[in-house]
Amino acid sequence: MAISFFAFSFRPYSDKTESKKAFINNKYVSALTIDAASLNAFFKKYPKLKKYQKDVEDLYKNKQYKSIWYDDNKITEFAALLYQKVNVLKDQGIDNKMPYKEVIDQAFNESDNIEPPQLDTELLLTSMYIFYASNVYSGVDAATLKKIGWYLPAKSISYAKILDSLIVDTNRLNEDDNLLFSQYYKLKDALKKYRKIETDGLWKKITIDSANFKDLRPDDTAVAIKQIRERLFIIGDLKRDSKSNVYDEELMAAVWNYKKRYNLKINYAITRDHINQMNEPISKSIKTIMLNMERCRWIPTNLSKASEYVMVNIPSFRMFYVKNGQYAFVSDIFVGNRLSETVIFSGTMDRIVFSPYWYVPQSIIQNELKSQIARDKNYLAENNMEWNGGRVRQKPGPKNSLGLVKFMFPNPNDIYMHDTPAKSLFDFENRTFSHGCINVKEAKNLALTILKDDPDWPADKIDKAMSGEKETTCMLKHKIPVYIGYFTAWVQDNGEINFFPDVYSRDESLDKLLYSDSVTMN
Repeated sequence: MAISFFAFSFRPYSDKTESKKAFINNKYVSALTIDAASLNAFFKKYPKLKKYQKDVEDLYKNKQYKSIWYDDNKITEFAALLYQKVNVLKDQGIDNKMPYKEVIDQAFNESDNIEPPQLDTELLLTSMYIFYASNVYSGVDAATLKKIGWYLPAKSISYAKILDSLIVDTNRLNEDDNLLFSQYYKLKDALKKYRKIETDGLWKKITIDSANFKDLRPDDTAVAIKQIRERLFIIGDLKRDSKSNVYDEELMAAVWNYKKRYNLKINYAITRDHINQMNEPISKSIKTIMLNMERCRWIPTNLSKASEYVMVNIPSFRMFYVKNGQYAFVSDIFVGNRLSETVIFSGTMDRIVFSPYWYVPQSIIQNELKSQIARDKNYLAENNMEWNGGRVRQKPGPKNSLGLVKFMFPNPNDIYMHDTPAKSLFDFENRTFSHGCINVKEAKNLALTILKDDPDWPADKIDKAMSGEKETTCMLKHKIPVYIGYFTAWVQDNGEINFFPDVYSRDESLDKLLYSDSVTMN
């Protein structure tokens, strides 16, 4: 967004201020006294900014206690641009308000007869910068992330380095993949689109006869079909609105695309549940986008720049193997149930195990297996299981609970990705079935793709290793980062936004965290 500086009339230096003048390079500049005493006095005067004091002090120490926001006795254009950004913080999906914003407004409003002292303005603008950078570039602090169970690598930022980079190139305030995960900016565009739909009053309720409703299918005629057509046009699944109340081929393609974006079972039937979903207020979609923008703030920007990595998104029930910036492989997955939620963390895949044994976790032995054995003495033999050193393990084979291959990335949660014999479970929309591990539908093809360039593991050797006869381990020559994340909204490269179910109610928890007084910002 382009910002016009002509909208501002900067207040010149006034003899009424407590500052002195110094003549440097043929121009007068303000010689502000910024030291420990003035900083302490400032934060005593503006106690709501106290939490920023250490960061402000560190910033001035880095700047040799020189003014950051004044040039030739005027507030700099960069300060004006930052001020504009704080004025439209809502565009960043943030509802927080800068403390003492009304005092800062006075420094930029020529018509205001009240002018804060120059030193106050200087330190207020520095606090405003910390407020902006902490809200936009980092979000909640590392301790809070651990508290809410987000164990992906913590993002670390330097306010001094960011400030230097922004002053050199103010365009970085608009977009910078070195400051924010690229997905953030895509969600920001989606937020703008959905807010405009809300503002324009285009999100209209779809009406149905609740008592006599039946699923809508191709060639059906109904008032609701015309309303659905309008909705799908508004959100972009339909390129034009013919205003027809007939379920035609054009609408079929739009329904198909809508279901794909919402991770629904792909078919042409429009059920009561689908219409109820469409009738959810647009404010819910807006809030979902905002929450996922916040998650993007936590992601280190170098994550997506790695030459090779695996990303799992729990709510979408999909995993992605990325190589050289491209999706080399994508597969459906199912994840942990509500009692055994898949943990959000990262690891490093170091080996692939073909025809694996499954060592049954003690929790499953205690809670499930012992009762099965008590009812049926032959239960272990019938399920290809055996005792091994005081533990129960299932021998390799096509019925093994891990299938014919597993992908190991050592972690204290004992979570890994693996094949499964229960292929029918992938037919469900909501796939939370496991005890925490990630079950991969196309596990063999994932192994083939990962080992594609390894001459020691040609396809025929992999086939033999996956015969189910004996466990065989392949140590990877290049370890692969694995990231298990949680995003309920994700924008594709083509600009289409996908929404996924909040399977672990983490949106609800994050919403309460962000919009309560207890949230801690960096």
